[in-house]
Amino acid sequence: MIELENFSYTYPHTVQAALHRISLPVEKGRCMMVTGPSGGGKTTLCLAAAGILHHEYGGKKDGRVTVDGRDVASYATLSELAKTIGIVFDDAEAQMIFTTVKEEILSALEYRGLDANVIDERLASIVATTYLTELLNRSPHHLSGGQKQRVALAATLALGNDVLILDEPTSELDEHATRRIVDILAALKAQGKTILLTEHKYLHFRDMVDTLVVLEGGTVSAMGPPDEVLRDERIRKGVIPDFSGIRDMQPVAGTKNSAPVPEVVVQHLSYAYGETLALNDISLDIHAGEFVAIVGENGSGKTTLVKHFNRLLSPTSGDVIIRGINTRSATITELARDVGLVFQNPDHMFFADTVKEEIGFGLKNLNIPDGDSIIDAALREVRLLHTKDLYPRWLSRGERQRLAIACVIAMSPSLIVLDEPTTGLDGNEARLVMEILKNLQNEGHTIIVITHNKEIAQHCADRIITMEKGSIISDTTIREA
Repeated sequence: MIELENFSYTYPHTVQAALHRISLPVEKGRCMMVTGPSGGGKTTLCLAAAGILHHEYGGKKDGRVTVDGRDVASYATLSELAKTIGIVFDDAEAQMIFTTVKEEILSALEYRGLDANVIDERLASIVATTYLTELLNRSPHHLSGGQKQRVALAATLALGNDVLILDEPTSELDEHATRRIVDILAALKAQGKTILLTEHKYLHFRDMVDTLVVLEGGTVSAMGPPDEVLRDERIRKGVIPDFSGIRDMQPVAGTKNSAPVPEVVVQHLSYAYGETLALNDISLDIHAGEFVAIVGENGSGKTTLVKHFNRLLSPTSGDVIIRGINTRSATITELARDVGLVFQNPDHMFFADTVKEEIGFGLKNLNIPDGDSIIDAALREVRLLHTKDLYPRWLSRGERQRLAIACVIAMSPSLIVLDEPTTGLDGNEARLVMEILKNLQNEGHTIIVITHNKEIAQHCADRIITMEKGSIISDTTIREA
């Protein structure tokens, strides 16, 4: 169905090949999963297989990519290729251009030139399949990350392609939503669809994966039936995350354990996006030095809650108090001294030309002296000192995540909040990030992590707060559990 033959690709204005001599067949009616460390070439492989590199990108290409036995370069346009191949990108929001979820899906159905009755029937089926009924009239740009990914998948399914290419389709989804997507894709495979996906959640997909490919540094380091590939212990650790033992990590000699840390007090907090109530009468204390995991399904209010801690959002009603200061009477800049927030997508934080300048901006904004030594210390903490003079967006996904953490810890806030810090990371990178956060807790910081990964909550946090539909439904310490 799709075949890459000795294919290499180098992006414009770069020297290092993103893909090097890749040969792999994606057979009709089969599922191939591609995994591996961030920066290994997974997204580039998806772009190559979909013909996008040939039709939309410059750069240097060698070898062949064929679809249905025909070179992708011979297709007149991407629209012609799109009759066979549908792709869901890792940045779901980039695919959305309409004002409602319904319009996003309808646009794909109308593109196929179907009759009105058939369109209505297909729309109802796709909406039910992707569990979007309650979101049809919502703006896709105001949905949670996981909800946006379901909308992107629904719009792609509406095209009715024989081949689906999905670049990390569940990266921002909770456990329940991930299982839904797995069920959807398994059903599509049973219908004869060909599926190529990049993923870090192998265990969720293992029953439907025929071929597992490990891509490292732009080359295939392993390929074959999953059980055979995972016999290699090194590869297994990268594919299947292991967070065991992190909670029990002891402080490094010389680190601080009694640094002043904040106490967060949330009193009857409610918040509404227009007519939609996102938080409903939440009261909560977070104590100094805790490592707290906030879990719950997409849209349960987790991100909305933590955005109140640094006044990115202000309460519709109720109060949020950080170290005795009511956020209603403080500015974002003032709160930045006490609260650092690392976004779900670290790229939303970056704008400078070098890693050093990226971290230095926050220091200058807060008039913190001795910037060079602080920058070096922050980069050393996250093991990125060697990248100091590089352009931030040249870093791998895992390195960019660690850079975002460095930007925050350089300002030395007592409270560090991270929204899905392991999204898009392989097992080794995810463990490294959590070890860094545990070390920061041991140095005296309070750590709050929003996560869909139950292993992180169970093996790293001291306390697990579960949210559902804007409310806290359980709040348990590990001792109690």
